[in-house]
Amino acid sequence: MSKVYFTKEITPEAVLRLYEQVKGPLCGRVAVKVHTGEQGNQNFLRPAFWKPVIGAVEGTVVECNTAYEGQRNTSEKHKKLFSAHGWTEGFAVDLLDEEGPDLELSIPQGVCIKKNYVGKNLANYDSMLVLSHFKGHPMGGYGGALKQLSIGVASSFGKAYIHGAGEPEKIWSADHDSFLRSMADAASSVVDYFEGKILYINVMKNMSVDCDCCAVAEDPCMGDMGILASDDPVAIDKACLDLVYASDDPGKVKLIERIESRNGALTVQAAQALGVGSTDYELIEL
Repeated sequence: MSKVYFTKEITPEAVLRLYEQVKGPLCGRVAVKVHTGEQGNQNFLRPAFWKPVIGAVEGTVVECNTAYEGQRNTSEKHKKLFSAHGWTEGFAVDLLDEEGPDLELSIPQGVCIKKNYVGKNLANYDSMLVLSHFKGHPMGGYGGALKQLSIGVASSFGKAYIHGAGEPEKIWSADHDSFLRSMADAASSVVDYFEGKILYINVMKNMSVDCDCCAVAEDPCMGDMGILASDDPVAIDKACLDLVYASDDPGKVKLIERIESRNGALTVQAAQALGVGSTDYELIEL
């Protein structure tokens, strides 16, 4: 049974305390995967919130370019936004796919895709800390650790490849469940690449139905709930989903509608089937 640590306190110090509970697997050069936030988005978690834990692992903040219009779809624009949002103040930063060619990861066990394209600079790191803002998502239903592992680590081309379930030209028109299964496939390739040397922290704060990739996003529909940490990405995402369903916050109706209308739980189920992690977990409140 996977362990998922949870606290209702949402502070930078609480993030650090939860990290201390699961810090074992990290070693060497640590890539810290964050979401830098699209220009105009009001909900993304700011650099100051993550600063203590990034400092604790002496990590490098990493991101990849997007596959859609905005301020993060080219390296030049993305680096400017990195700076505008404060990520270059006190952190080493690395845009993993700033220059090609992409690093191709094989997925022999993949159900929908058999390879994953990630930023080639991923090869410079020995382990990864995945810092996720748990909230809704226009296509995935929800965004958490599994989305960060898949779409988040994928290069710009890789994002289109996952969305298109192996056919990047179908980025917005592929079979939806195939897209969700492709995210699980891609997530499994990153877990395999680091041989399990990855830790995950999900923060249930500013929970809108929209992702931090939306320049125009809805305001949060639920109250803040807490922080979770685990070495299992399936367990931590499942725990977040369970907390939403169990909440007495009336705003959960909107978030659940977003999750269910996009069949978001399929990504969790598909990732478990691939051996990425387990939906069988113990929630340990601190």
